[in-house]
Amino acid sequence: MRPDTIGFDNEAYLRQQSKEILRRAAKFGNKLYLEFGGKLMFDFHAARVLPGYDPNVKTRLLLELKEMADIVLCVYAGDIERKKMRADFGISYDADTLKMIDDFREVGLAVRAVVITRYDGEPAARQFKSKLERRGIEVYCHRATRGYPTDVDTIVSEDGYGANPYITTERPIVVITGPGSGSGKLATCLNNLYHDRRNGRLAGYAKFETFPVWNLTLKHPLNIAYEAATADLGDVNMIDPFHIEAYGETTVNYNRDVASFPLLRALWERIACEPCSYKSPTDMGVNRVAFGITNDELVRAASKQEVIRRYFRHSCEYAMGMTEQSTVARIEMLMRDLRITPIDRNVVKPARQASTDCLVNGKGDCGICCGAAIELRDGRILVGKNSTLMHAASAMVLNALKTLAEIPDKIHLMSPDVVQAIIRMKRDVLGGKHSNLNLDETLIALAISSASNPAAQAALDLLPELRDCEVHLTHIVSAGDESGIRRLGLRHTCDACFASSNLHVG
Repeated sequence: MRPDTIGFDNEAYLRQQSKEILRRAAKFGNKLYLEFGGKLMFDFHAARVLPGYDPNVKTRLLLELKEMADIVLCVYAGDIERKKMRADFGISYDADTLKMIDDFREVGLAVRAVVITRYDGEPAARQFKSKLERRGIEVYCHRATRGYPTDVDTIVSEDGYGANPYITTERPIVVITGPGSGSGKLATCLNNLYHDRRNGRLAGYAKFETFPVWNLTLKHPLNIAYEAATADLGDVNMIDPFHIEAYGETTVNYNRDVASFPLLRALWERIACEPCSYKSPTDMGVNRVAFGITNDELVRAASKQEVIRRYFRHSCEYAMGMTEQSTVARIEMLMRDLRITPIDRNVVKPARQASTDCLVNGKGDCGICCGAAIELRDGRILVGKNSTLMHAASAMVLNALKTLAEIPDKIHLMSPDVVQAIIRMKRDVLGGKHSNLNLDETLIALAISSASNPAAQAALDLLPELRDCEVHLTHIVSAGDESGIRRLGLRHTCDACFASSNLHVG
């Protein structure tokens, strides 16, 4: 990234965050259960709203604390059973758990155990447990806690937390994380805290937070972007009333933590048999993000763009029946608060114009006209339209590569023979209804063509330059386009329109 586009200092953040974690661990006799809110690895939301943020900076922090930390992954049995998906990777939560274990191993971090939470013998969860155990991963199953959330006497008893097994760990910091919200991380922390205190071992709890940022204003765009990211969960940022009462200071937290704090405090005091050391939900959090911000103006602008991205994403999910209208309405309200509209995203109008041009020129495939636009790192915007040969996303990427490589438009990047061979296979051999090349297929054709075409090789070498570029399409992307977009690392949005009138897309 260019220096003038960086608004976040990862090293300053690392210093502040690691120092605070070590301070918390020392406070509780060097046994700290650290709940990781948000994504520990590949935190692309943070990277989008904090220009310059390393998506894996939290992994770097763990590497610094490697000799002091055990890692425990939590996954909710219900999420495994219904194949809940992680949107940024397009994989289910159980698959993401496996991926997390592999990713940790690649950087030299070992996962101590996996906890399947709220387990009740679900077939898919049981199969997942067997798969892990046969690969040498220790697995614990925690059933739903009796009496939760109101019956403190039952929760903190042999029939509550005591009924679930203790997770054996060795190191002073136990990082509890998982593939998404609702995975049971807090319950897992409290479960082990109960067993430790019952057996006379001093231990404590803290929450590693990224958003909302407690020491920024309630209406700072960075905090509003967090609300947009969790609109489907109903999260709402609010002033922490407990912190004001205890310290007379205004801080920001979110509704679920504020609402659950009295219960957590009561559980803590019952488990520890002493007053809770935290006076507010803000106290519980370890969040030094604000100390890494070096350019607030850039962060504000990036956060507003993220709210628009979330609007398009949830609008598409509503069209596909995956979310409710209330989710979209919630983000529309946030956009009004920020005084922004969908067309404040630079690539939206060019993409829609490309679709209009496609219609006027009669080049749509089967009467459907689609447009796509990409904003390069230097601010130039290139477009693509669908045709009988390729999808709009494919044309857009090829046009961008030609521009970056300064290749004249009349020069073909892909061999016509290769393109026609793929089209014949899709249409005549595989019986496809639409034979034009999606982005995944286009990238393969480009790679094949590079063996004999120097221009194609030059274009192929520039593919990394497209990573993190902004893209908009006038239609909900097909699986082949989405796969190519994800591989290239493009930040894409779509209009909530279908590229075909067919209900089933095979």
